[in-house]
Amino acid sequence: MGRLAGKAAFVTGAASGLGRAIARLFAAEGARVALADTDSAGGQALAAELGERALFLAHDVSEEAAWIANLGAAAAAFGRLDILVNNAGIGPTGTIEKLSLEDWRRVHRVNLDGVFLGCKHALPHLRAAGGGAIINMSSVAGLIGTPTLFAYGSSKAAVRQLTKSVALHCAARGDGIRCNSIHPAFIATPMVDRMVATARAPAEARQALADQVPLGRLGEAEEVARLALYLAGDESRFVTGAEFVIDGGLTAR
Repeated sequence: MGRLAGKAAFVTGAASGLGRAIARLFAAEGARVALADTDSAGGQALAAELGERALFLAHDVSEEAAWIANLGAAAAAFGRLDILVNNAGIGPTGTIEKLSLEDWRRVHRVNLDGVFLGCKHALPHLRAAGGGAIINMSSVAGLIGTPTLFAYGSSKAAVRQLTKSVALHCAARGDGIRCNSIHPAFIATPMVDRMVATARAPAEARQALADQVPLGRLGEAEEVARLALYLAGDESRFVTGAEFVIDGGLTAR
């Protein structure tokens, strides 16, 4: 019996990076997992890999209708919904003087509106299952200043506050739903690959990111997934409204 045996999860951004690592680990620990992503090819490939434990759903987190339909589809397929992982996100680079208003709004539509919509529309399903866990993927960029990722940091800071408010709302209702946020630093994922690819010397840019971390390396997606596993399961039943930093010591300075 795995640590998530009998539970059903809905993971956004599941086709790659952190979402894929989380979905794989959840399935390995006994959960059935809805893989929600705009990347149909990647999502379907992961669903094929995970077999009968997984269901792929084409999903745009910024669209309210998609949330209503896909959460319903997952709950119907699995008979319940216990876990929501709001992981999908985008992070275009640019300073406040360079980034366009449209890019600013797009980052917040995906990174913040998507989390709001996920929490809002997942709550009735989690409540129907007798309680559950919401895990919102924030970032160390939501805790410290990031001049060239300021829109991303703004959205992730808002996710931090939203998480605490949702946690208190659920606690006041006594419905057994917990809500926590994870704040990774630089993790070796496609998002970081795209970020360093725009640099004049990508290899040097990647090493520069690692050099900022006291432990001297980028994090691994599986390391973040292990933290998500703890927050998703019953071992963390007294944990809500908390923020978990996983950054190799970056914010300890």
